[in-house]
Amino acid sequence: MTWNAGGMPLDATSVGQRVVVRYAVGGTGPSGGPAMSDVIGRVRAVDAAAVTLERRDGRTQVVALADVVTWKPVPDRPLRRRRAGDVDPADLTRITSRGWPAIESVALGDWELRTSGRFTGRANSVAVHGDPGLPFGDALDRVRAFYASHDSPALAQVVVGSSGERAFAGAGWIPMTGYHGGAVVLVADLDPAYDADPDARIAATADDDWLVNYGRVNDPVAARAVLEGPDTVGFVSIGTPAVAIGRVVVTGEWAGIACVEVSPEHRRQGLARRIVETSLAWAVEHGADKAYLQTMRSNHAALALYKPYGFADHHDYRYLEPGSTDSAQ
Repeated sequence: MTWNAGGMPLDATSVGQRVVVRYAVGGTGPSGGPAMSDVIGRVRAVDAAAVTLERRDGRTQVVALADVVTWKPVPDRPLRRRRAGDVDPADLTRITSRGWPAIESVALGDWELRTSGRFTGRANSVAVHGDPGLPFGDALDRVRAFYASHDSPALAQVVVGSSGERAFAGAGWIPMTGYHGGAVVLVADLDPAYDADPDARIAATADDDWLVNYGRVNDPVAARAVLEGPDTVGFVSIGTPAVAIGRVVVTGEWAGIACVEVSPEHRRQGLARRIVETSLAWAVEHGADKAYLQTMRSNHAALALYKPYGFADHHDYRYLEPGSTDSAQ
């Protein structure tokens, strides 16, 4: 059996090849055309009716040939200089800071004092990694003074279980009031063959429509300064007006995926997956071979969304604030 899509044969000689297949899933997509999905896997069988693919996570998927819109072979994943899971938590914290840069960032030895008009904890806390370059008590004094001078609460972002967390806790700092549990950083080695969704748009700036969907913005000027800060950043959206959004940033060989949001009335339609797939494709095109993302440990829907793409736990972090027994009080 030989079958063609876009002039390329799909037959018994394709068995063993790694391919991406786009196929119709029934119904109408957001743009008004047929709803479609993509699958990447290794061809295990082709007969008169269907192609059987083995996905990266070991699952098997059968796609009817009548539903296939197009397909193409994709290369095997290349050898890497360093795998995503091998990076040290301190190094990854530095990488994530570059992907979510504060409006003002001041070095305190290896620590980073960050402030951004209170837009997000990541951009308004001291990133604790490495050595502050002076005795710990003196470093705490510098942290308190910095945030007092910016009329902002002092917060420390610490890796759970790290020596930094233990040192701050020993000085009387406590988990941030009202913070919903801990956050987890997930990492993955990227595949070279993600397919960008044809209905998705990627812009270099966050327009008003994108910010409305993101939702957690009190100061648009501060938000845009942080979100648009990196040199290589894309704002992904589907629909006009947008019904699903995401943000992807590339710093060196690392990509950061963030801000994946779908409007409530359009959920459970695969839009979040399409945003993620498009973001990963864009990241690979811009030179990334590893990716990270940060989400709440309690956000089970997000964890389930990213798992098929190979994202796995790297480390947890939390925010600490001075408690009633803070050594300065």
